[in-house]
Amino acid sequence: MTQPLDTLWYTRCPVPTGLGIAVQKGWLQATVGALGTEVQSLRESDDKAVRESHFDHTLRNSVRHGGNIPAIWARAQGRETRVIGLSWADEVQLILTRQDSGIKTVKDLKGRTFGLPDWAGAQIDFTRAQALRGLENALSLEGLKVGDVKLKNFRYGGTFSDTPVHSIAGTPVTQRVTERNLELIGLLRGEVDAIFLKGAHAAQQAHDFGLHTVIDTGSHPDPLIRSNNGTPRTLAVDLNLLENHFDVASGILDSVLRAEQWAHTHPEETRRYLAQETNSSEYWVTAAYGNDAHLRLRTGLDDQAIAALQDFTHFLHRWRFIPNSFDVREWIDARPLEALLNGKTALAG
Repeated sequence: MTQPLDTLWYTRCPVPTGLGIAVQKGWLQATVGALGTEVQSLRESDDKAVRESHFDHTLRNSVRHGGNIPAIWARAQGRETRVIGLSWADEVQLILTRQDSGIKTVKDLKGRTFGLPDWAGAQIDFTRAQALRGLENALSLEGLKVGDVKLKNFRYGGTFSDTPVHSIAGTPVTQRVTERNLELIGLLRGEVDAIFLKGAHAAQQAHDFGLHTVIDTGSHPDPLIRSNNGTPRTLAVDLNLLENHFDVASGILDSVLRAEQWAHTHPEETRRYLAQETNSSEYWVTAAYGNDAHLRLRTGLDDQAIAALQDFTHFLHRWRFIPNSFDVREWIDARPLEALLNGKTALAG
């Protein structure tokens, strides 16, 4: 018989996820704790290599729920991970300009300068990839290509894992000087004509600086236009956890689904949790994720999410963020979800 797992490492992005709520409510800890397993936050570790596993999935017996770019990149690098769930919470994805730029529509972007983040020291620059995706998708709606605009890079120093995350009053916070958005500063200074921002902070910054939204690809009816780093988000575990501690993997998914089901009937409390997760306010959470943000927390393995993940994987290969593309269906392991749907939960009750 397999020995109980000592420690499960968890990590989630500062975005709406079922795992984030399950952690905040203590349900992940209770569910896997009943199996004899301690739960630790990967991003709060003092060890940078452990923190970097949020992006490269090198840490054994870990789970990550968040943006799909690092997960796809790690898989393309040969990391033995498996996706056990996909969540899709639509969010604002904004192409922004200054009011005096003369840019009113996507067509007006032709020949203009677009600012891109450039985290040269990071293993996978997800910020650059998601900005390029938003730009390419927006331009494609008018028959334009990225080559029709000029690109200007804004170089960041260090990596995304240089400092630990600290939980302050329930909000995961990382204290980095480079938290300042260099592309936004460049836009305000007139160094570029347009940039891409997404999520609650994008909605707030667009308002605070009086910026013009050229397009919100996050609200487009075509799911492939909405598809980006956060749509869908991957719930991924390493293969060792799945093969040797299947009860823990099922327990993770159990707590995520339980948190999401709770959210569907607790809209106001959910908004408060999401505000903590995103280090924002309930107002901007609503602006970014909708009045029905609590209903958008749904993890499964539906065909639309899988198709979008495949399309986005091809995009990352085409732009050379990953060395090769792959079949995402071979990356998915539906066994934990099937076990839960068949009533075989890791924790009774």
